[in-house]
Amino acid sequence: MSHLAPSWASIRRSERLAGTPVVRRGADWWLVTPSGSLLASDPAFTGELDRFAADLAAADRAVAEIRAQGKPPRKARP
Repeated sequence: MSHLAPSWASIRRSERLAGTPVVRRGADWWLVTPSGSLLASDPAFTGELDRFAADLAAADRAVAEIRAQGKPPRKARP
């Protein structure tokens, strides 16, 4: 099922992929700007967006796991 094109005003910052003007609605990736929205349909591009989103989610889980363990962050070496 295709979703309606998102509008710039309807997109919360938390919905954007890493603060970019790219959002996922259902199975579709959209490029959203104040002047309009464009469905991303290139399989190579959307595949990269899928991989990037998966990598960000994995990083978020790893950080949450570290924080849950209560370990202090490592100190940077001079």
